[in-house]
Amino acid sequence: MFTGIVTDIGTVVELEKRGDLRARIATSYDTAGIDIGASIASDGVCLTVIALGDDWYDVEISAETVSKTNLGTWTEGKRLNLERALKVGDELGGHIVSGHVDGVAEVVAVADEGDSTRVTLQAPKELARFIAPKGSVALNGTSLTVNDVDGCDFGINFIPHTKEVTTWGDVAVGDAVNLEIDTLARYVARLADCG
Repeated sequence: MFTGIVTDIGTVVELEKRGDLRARIATSYDTAGIDIGASIASDGVCLTVIALGDDWYDVEISAETVSKTNLGTWTEGKRLNLERALKVGDELGGHIVSGHVDGVAEVVAVADEGDSTRVTLQAPKELARFIAPKGSVALNGTSLTVNDVDGCDFGINFIPHTKEVTTWGDVAVGDAVNLEIDTLARYVARLADCG
């Protein structure tokens, strides 16, 4: 489990297509404190560490994960939002995030509003019903509050701090974004469906 509070910006330094996709991610984490088999959310996708170096870790990504996320668009040099798995007793600063991406949203508008940036995204139709004003979503691993919803479109505001400590300062129209809906919204919808 994760909180959606990004704690490092990593960089994809190698990609290799084997049976699955293998990626090497450079990080400023102290890798001596990371175990093989640990989970690290990389742009919101819970990935398992399979190898470690002084300032990098490797992950193996299945075809299923590539098909459900934006990982198929990764290139060497891409910057990623990183978060280590939550430990018992850690502060829960965002919301409960599983790292199991539900789908990919597309950035359809970006506009500066004062020092903040308003980003409008379009969710896949089947996920839009789970997104509500003032509710939570995880986008590329970042816990965020939804400002407004209009059909499949929803708006998020990024304050300067968030743009500095995540990759959201680089956002552009057309970007594919990993979307994880709030777990609570998923269960509320399921209960409503069951009547």
